[in-house]
Amino acid sequence: MKKSWFFGFGCLGIVAVGVLLIALIVWGSYNSLVGRSQEVDKQWAQVQNVYQRRSDLIPNLVATVSGAANFEKSTLTEITEARASVGQVRVDPNQAPNDPAKLAEFQKSQERLSSALSRLLVVAERYPDLKATTSFRDLQAQLEGTENRITVERQKFNEAVQGYNTKVKSFPGLFFARMFGFTAKPYFAAKEGSDVPPKVEFNFGTPNPSPAK
Repeated sequence: MKKSWFFGFGCLGIVAVGVLLIALIVWGSYNSLVGRSQEVDKQWAQVQNVYQRRSDLIPNLVATVSGAANFEKSTLTEITEARASVGQVRVDPNQAPNDPAKLAEFQKSQERLSSALSRLLVVAERYPDLKATTSFRDLQAQLEGTENRITVERQKFNEAVQGYNTKVKSFPGLFFARMFGFTAKPYFAAKEGSDVPPKVEFNFGTPNPSPAK
């Protein structure tokens, strides 16, 4: 009789230990997935912060260059419209984008703004008096730093996504990801060449011809 009791308690003990181990594995896997997801969210917020920093600099840049005589109005209109189009793309700032199409839309609008910004700065090369102003030089330096920061933060975002996706797609994370509804996130994959920041450095010591009249 005692042997049967010991055997029964032994079986229960083994089952209890097994259940505890499974619970610990599930708990650990869930927390790991949450941690990876939160890291992606944090890096996405950083990407948005640096893009917003660039957007905030543009009104001052436009105001500065618009004061130059005969500056191309079409260029100013282009960058103003491009900045407005960026504001129309809504991506939840509290979490990294989960929709590849939405992320692609966000990228496209930012690339359009980058192109317009690059054109504005290239046109500014034909205005020596504008380039010589302290305000323009300061804005140029800030934009250069911001563009470099955008590249860095996008890279960090992709690294965070890679770590998360690896966890979601590999065993045993794959099993728990499906159980708790964790799905793979899209990468920030800009088109070829768009990862090169717009040229914002000028040879201030080199004289440039005045615009044709």
